[in-house]
Amino acid sequence: MAERTRSRTGNRCCFALYLSLLLIFGEQVFAELRYSIPEEMKEGTIVGNVAKDLGLDKTSLADRLLRVVSGSKDAFFEVNPDNGVLLVRKKIDREELCHGSGACMIELKMLVENPLEIHYVAVEITDVNDHSPSFSEKQQTFEVGEQSSPGTRLELHAARDPDAGINSIRTYSLSSNDHFDIEISQSDEEKIPFLILKNSLDREKKHKHFLFVTAVDGGKPPRSGTLNVSITVLDTNDNRPTFKQDTYQIEIFENVSVGTTVANVNATDPDEGTNGELEYSLSKTLARRIYEIFELDSVSGEITLKGGLDFEDSEVYKLDVQASDKGTPPLTSRCRVIVKIKDVNDNRPEIEVTSLSNTVTEDSKPGKVISLISVTDKDSGVNGKIISRITQGIPFDLKPSYKENTYSIVTIKDRGKEGKIPILVLLKTLDRETKKIHKLLLSAIDGGKPSKSGTAEIFIDVLDVNDNMPVFNEDTYSVLVNENTPTGTTIVKVNASDLDEGSNGELIYSLGSNVNHRIRELFRVDPNTGEIIIQDVLDFESEESYEIDIQASDKGSAPLRTDKSVLVKIVDLNDNAPQIEVTSFSKAIPEDARLGTTVALISVIDKDSGLNGKVICSFNEEVPFKLSLSTHDNMYSISTKSPLDREKQAIYDVTIVAKDAGTPSLTSVKSITIIVSDVNDNRPEWRYLVSITPYSVSPRHTRVQPRYMQSGLRAFS
Repeated sequence: MAERTRSRTGNRCCFALYLSLLLIFGEQVFAELRYSIPEEMKEGTIVGNVAKDLGLDKTSLADRLLRVVSGSKDAFFEVNPDNGVLLVRKKIDREELCHGSGACMIELKMLVENPLEIHYVAVEITDVNDHSPSFSEKQQTFEVGEQSSPGTRLELHAARDPDAGINSIRTYSLSSNDHFDIEISQSDEEKIPFLILKNSLDREKKHKHFLFVTAVDGGKPPRSGTLNVSITVLDTNDNRPTFKQDTYQIEIFENVSVGTTVANVNATDPDEGTNGELEYSLSKTLARRIYEIFELDSVSGEITLKGGLDFEDSEVYKLDVQASDKGTPPLTSRCRVIVKIKDVNDNRPEIEVTSLSNTVTEDSKPGKVISLISVTDKDSGVNGKIISRITQGIPFDLKPSYKENTYSIVTIKDRGKEGKIPILVLLKTLDRETKKIHKLLLSAIDGGKPSKSGTAEIFIDVLDVNDNMPVFNEDTYSVLVNENTPTGTTIVKVNASDLDEGSNGELIYSLGSNVNHRIRELFRVDPNTGEIIIQDVLDFESEESYEIDIQASDKGSAPLRTDKSVLVKIVDLNDNAPQIEVTSFSKAIPEDARLGTTVALISVIDKDSGLNGKVICSFNEEVPFKLSLSTHDNMYSISTKSPLDREKQAIYDVTIVAKDAGTPSLTSVKSITIIVSDVNDNRPEWRYLVSITPYSVSPRHTRVQPRYMQSGLRAFS
């Protein structure tokens, strides 16, 4: 009964992908057995001897742990691990398991260890004629006008038989009568019975006819079911509704929304009045599921979507629509609406991982199986065609197996002369000292547009060593800090991470070995948190920025280090008052000096920057001098702006005020003394002094006191 085969199964919408993860290449022997048993077999029935048919040694069978690891259906079978006999585990009803007349297959995946082998067993469940044909209703009634002409067709309820093949319905028969024959119409896979009027009716002779329709299947012995048919003969309404089409074929996508119009059926009736008014309805013999999905407007004939569609549940729906007029009796016609569902890519590939081991030692020999993977996609055509991939750049690869869409996952070994493995980035075998955890990402991508994918991860653990450098979380660090920020202030926090575990992944932070002494005076770094802290006064005027080298080191026995530069820019504050310096000064200026004569040159400097360093100079009192900005930066000249007169004021104490534009502003003052020197610009003036003294004076003499306005020598006469 068993036969070996390497044929591929391609008649289904979903593909099964079985992957084995191996440490190196090893020859694996795969085979497929096929058995056939009837349905309804008792529990414990022997299907076949798997061990014998596979050529397995029975003496070592118990140690090799032969077992069924999965199946395409429920667990209907089990295997005796001692003798390899495959047994029926529970009673199988083919009609419940498989629908339709196609082959009903149960696929089993069997595993045997030491060495590990995977075998595939297919069990075909053949049909037994255990169901009789049955009608959805025991009674069917027709009302037929006596004017109906021979050849008039009356559609009967079709019988249903769950059995398949030869055991399904083969024919219909009609009880003996004078007026009707039975005719069978083949529609797709269905046989639809019709009553055919062969002789005219006469209501006055006989107004009712009772018939029996028998459905017979092809089993041996055959089974049958009966339908009682009652025909009432009436006078009236002599025109039957006529559909524009006997068959409507519609194609819609499975993802159309509820409420969408699927089709519009239309019939006409030439009769007048109620005899010509039509009402549409769905046939009562349709499956209940159709009523849940489709809705028919009884007036317009519009068929709309009432429930959701799923191509994976059903690819086609057949709706029998009836149009009846309102005559007495009503006349009825039928048409068939075939709704074909178009598949959309609405299902992702599903990956099932059966792990046999999740750790691998570095000294493991090639041939160790890690896991088995099964991939399915419920979609059809290109939407269900699966392309499987494995993460690139790892020491593993997908190795095609003998069965379609079946692969083994193997470690990449030295290529030597084999040349069978595709080129990958990583070309060495597993090594504990190289990597602790290998993460394999399996992806299954279907051929839809847009495509959908499913993924599964497999982790292989290897013991850790310190092989990862610390990595800072930021590419660059730059921070602005106000000068004079208090010591102890944290200005920035650097953060690094290390992929290693334990002490190999714990980090400490420090200043780099090349950091100069001044930076070490100004800054320190917290070894645990990575915070950079000010520990001395920052002065923008001394240095506008600092580039600090920060080092992150792990705590491994041989520490690994990474350096990162942190740029600290000092923000200027208005902390310097303007400085006034007299660079050139003439202490004395002649009173006849021309207007604009330079008396002094002063330099005004503010160490701050921006507005903080912008200075405005002025006098704090009214003097005959003016301040003018020189052509040189920060230089002012003091010059005369009005005539001088020593005889009115010989000394000027001038106060210069320098004020910056900061907020708040800072001010400085500088006082200088300017002496006005004399020039001979005044004539002598005589004053007559008459005095009476006790001395005798000659009348001819008078004492004269001269008054001279100039400084220096006096003249007497």
